[in-house]
Amino acid sequence: MTLEPVGDGLWEAVTPLRVIVVESGRRMTVAKLGDGGLWIHSPAELTPPLRAALEELGPVRFVVPASKLHGNIFAEQYAAAFPEAEVFKAPGARARKGVDYAGELADSPDPRWAAELDQALLRGNTFANEVVFLHRPSRSLIVGDCLWHVTEESAQSTRLWVGGGEGARPTRAFRLAIRDRAAFRASLDGVLEWDFDRIQIGHGANVEGDAKRVLRDAYSFL
Repeated sequence: MTLEPVGDGLWEAVTPLRVIVVESGRRMTVAKLGDGGLWIHSPAELTPPLRAALEELGPVRFVVPASKLHGNIFAEQYAAAFPEAEVFKAPGARARKGVDYAGELADSPDPRWAAELDQALLRGNTFANEVVFLHRPSRSLIVGDCLWHVTEESAQSTRLWVGGGEGARPTRAFRLAIRDRAAFRASLDGVLEWDFDRIQIGHGANVEGDAKRVLRDAYSFL
C-alpha cells in the first residue's frame, strides 16, 4: 500500500476492506495544506510503508473521519504515531480508546484548513452523520458512505449490498436512514453549489468528470 497522486495537492491510498460479508474496499484521501502539513480523511491501517509515505510527503496535522460509521477504526494508530497531529471525530461518534480528540467536526471547516477545504454535514441522516468535504485545488468532493460506486469490477457482495446496477449511489441502508428528507435535500443543495467535477469515493472507483450530475442523479429520489 502506498500513496498515489490523484489531483492538485491530493493523494489517496486504496486498501481492501470486508464488512461482515461485503467486500467494500476503502479509500483514504490525503490533502497537503498550504503550510505543507497533511490533512487525512478516513485513515487506513497505518502499515510501515504507508507511514513512510506519509512522513516523506509532510507532517501529519489533522486526521478526520467521514462519519460516525466510516473512517474511525484506525484513529488510535495515527494518534500514537503522530502525537502532534489533531484527531477529530464525527458528530455523535463514540470515542475510541487511546485517542485524545481535538474536537468534533461541524458544518463549517476549521479555519486551519478552510483555505483548501470546505465541509458540510449532511443533515437528516442521523444514523451516519456524514460530513462531506470539498478540496478546492483539485475540485474534488470527498465522501464516505453517501455514495458507493459499483462498476464491472465490483464484487457480487458489493452489488447486492448497494442494490441496482452499475453507477454511483447510496446504499439501500443509507437511503432508508434518511429520516428528514427535506433537511438532507437542503444539505445536498448546498453541496451542489460547490465547484467540483470529480468525487473521491470511500467505497469503489472515483468519479472522474460530470460529478455534479452523478450526485444529482444518485439522489433524484429526493
